[in-house]
Amino acid sequence: WSRQPGFATLVSIVLEQQVSLASARATFDRLLAEVEELNAAAFLGLTEETLRQCGFSRQKSRYCRGIAEAVHDGQLDLQALSGLSDESVRERLVAITGIGPWTANIYLLMALGRRDVWPAGDLALAIAVQRVKRLETRPSAAEMEAIGEAWRPWRSVASRLLWQSYLNDSKQVPD
Repeated sequence: WSRQPGFATLVSIVLEQQVSLASARATFDRLLAEVEELNAAAFLGLTEETLRQCGFSRQKSRYCRGIAEAVHDGQLDLQALSGLSDESVRERLVAITGIGPWTANIYLLMALGRRDVWPAGDLALAIAVQRVKRLETRPSAAEMEAIGEAWRPWRSVASRLLWQSYLNDSKQVPD
């Protein structure tokens, strides 16, 4: 449930956007087989064909290249993020194309270990909330925001517990 801060983790989170954990993991594992160490410079050295063979969509390839360029050029200092507030981290991350609120929140929660992160737009989290609260319909992102307020300032704990509930019900395995 925790990940090392850095470029590789950010790439893995981008790969998890809108797909199953298993699919994202398979793509990430194929990527790791292509490089000695997954960092921005190594990623920029990969061809589009190699990324496609790893399982990257054209869009995710573009997003991850943009992130790699931002890290390589110094526009995005991933090491400095640990010393910033949650909001400052979000602002810096979402300034990069391909990183939206969900990706920024997952990075805050999983890589930086922040205690009060609630990825309201996460589908698995919404499904888990629907099941646990026995709601007739899946809550919207706005409803999820309101639901999450009850767990402030420990929303990360609630997120993890609800995800575990989802994984148990779905028989999926976290990375």
